Amino acid sequence: MTSGFLSTKLFGGLAFRVLLFLSLALLPIGLIAVMQNREIADQSQTTAELSLIGATEQAVQGERGAIQEAIGAAQALATIVDLVRADAEECSKFLRSYQKDNPLYRTVGLVEMNGIMQCSSLEGSFDFSSSPGFERAVAEDGLTVTFSERGPVSNVAVVLVNVPVRKDGEITGFLTISIDKQMLKEMVSSELANKPRAIVTYNASGQVLITHQEPEVSQAELPANYSLAQLTGTERQVFEGSNVQGAPRVFAVTPIVPQKVFSMTVWDTDTPLLQTDFTGRLSAILPFVMWGASLVVAFWALNRLAIRHIRALGRQMRHFALNRTLPRKTMAENVPQEILAMENAFLSMADSIMRDEARLEDSLREKNILLKEVHHRVKNNLQLISSIMNMQIRQAPTEANRLVLQRLQDRILSLATVHKSLYQGDEMTRVDGSVLLKEIVARNLAVGLSQGSGVEVSETYDSVMIGPDDAAPLTLLVSEAMTNALKHVPQGAPEGARIKVSLEKVEAERAVLSISNTSGGTPPDGGTGLGSRLIQAFARQLNGELEVDEGGEDYTLRLSFPVPLADKETYDY
Repeated sequence: MTSGFLSTKLFGGLAFRVLLFLSLALLPIGLIAVMQNREIADQSQTTAELSLIGATEQAVQGERGAIQEAIGAAQALATIVDLVRADAEECSKFLRSYQKDNPLYRTVGLVEMNGIMQCSSLEGSFDFSSSPGFERAVAEDGLTVTFSERGPVSNVAVVLVNVPVRKDGEITGFLTISIDKQMLKEMVSSELANKPRAIVTYNASGQVLITHQEPEVSQAELPANYSLAQLTGTERQVFEGSNVQGAPRVFAVTPIVPQKVFSMTVWDTDTPLLQTDFTGRLSAILPFVMWGASLVVAFWALNRLAIRHIRALGRQMRHFALNRTLPRKTMAENVPQEILAMENAFLSMADSIMRDEARLEDSLREKNILLKEVHHRVKNNLQLISSIMNMQIRQAPTEANRLVLQRLQDRILSLATVHKSLYQGDEMTRVDGSVLLKEIVARNLAVGLSQGSGVEVSETYDSVMIGPDDAAPLTLLVSEAMTNALKHVPQGAPEGARIKVSLEKVEAERAVLSISNTSGGTPPDGGTGLGSRLIQAFARQLNGELEVDEGGEDYTLRLSFPVPLADKETYDY
């Protein structure tokens, strides 16, 4: 189906141009489809990121609830404790009762601004003035969540929640709740279908609060190009990067307590949560598939409905142009009507051309027959005149009269030879100069050279095609030149007498005629010089260059004349 498409000039063919314009027509639709697919891809990416955020929130929902509950409890207790703080024993009794009901909390206590904690769920008083957690709570002047590897009271790893206690707008202490880290780690959701490589909970300053893996593992999975303090804010975020060891990872960050506590999960780049479904991937290439399918269908339809029929019509035209043959059968009826109309127009035109050519051929044949008849009759008339002159020659009273009549007869017979060559030849506009000159020279030798003259005659002729207008003066010139040569060549000499005649084609459009004879003969009396004048006149008529060489033993006449390849213009008289 595509053989013709690839064998022609690609960019000049009908198929290429139609496909190009079809592509331009489909371009706006394709751009819209690409934009829609881009939106779908963005939506898929957003969905994948939301899936990671959701998985992160699901993984830390236990510790999120615990920390938020601890903050809420601390805020509520801060209001109540402020009412009973004056009585340390009563205050401690209240907090001890609360802690007993909430075993998640290791310690619940009120730390005064001097760092002393007398009201707590524990027995006795404690000094936190040099504790980093207390110093930070005082420095930040607000809610803080920190981590202590070894609690100053419980001696275990705890997460400390510090809520300021205010009176008349001023901070008078901090309500502190410590949460057992091990219990927080055990709160990770077991319902996750896809588990992250690491889960890290940290505060706004970048301090790690909770890790659900070994500390070394969690530390190795942290992002290499960001510190935890940089990954804080109110917005959830998902980004790609590499961990500390350089492995590619995807990180998801979500706030647990706005601007205070955050959780981050670390995922492999090939996690199923990030993989878009097959439909999403297919939609990315669907516009290009549709474009390619449209071009294939369009090319198939164009080739089947138009191109192959146009090529068939072209083959019919080429065959007609080469050998004037028409197709044996026309195209089928299922061909489009427009192409059938073209074929019918071509067949009608071809039939008209063949009829016109037949009429022209008949007319040309008739013209050639008439021309041959004209030349034949002219030749017969000239021979009739020559026969009449023979009668007059026999009755001439003197030898001089006979010579004059014989010379005139030779000229008439030379013209008759031209007309004979024209009607006997295949071409009416050209005659072979070699054939013409052979006959003229042979007739002159038969008349002017007697038996036993001892004259050596050599003839060399190239085939030179000459027009009728040049054939007549050329034959007359050769006839005059041969008459002069026979007149002056010594006849009857023992040896050395010779006549040479040659016609040579020296260039594509130039020929040279050469006639030479041995000097020394005794010409008949009564020469008038008419032959020389006629030779010069005929040379001018041929537009030739005439040279005569009388030096040495030979007399040589040399004529160089043009032989145009194109026929001379014929005038309609």
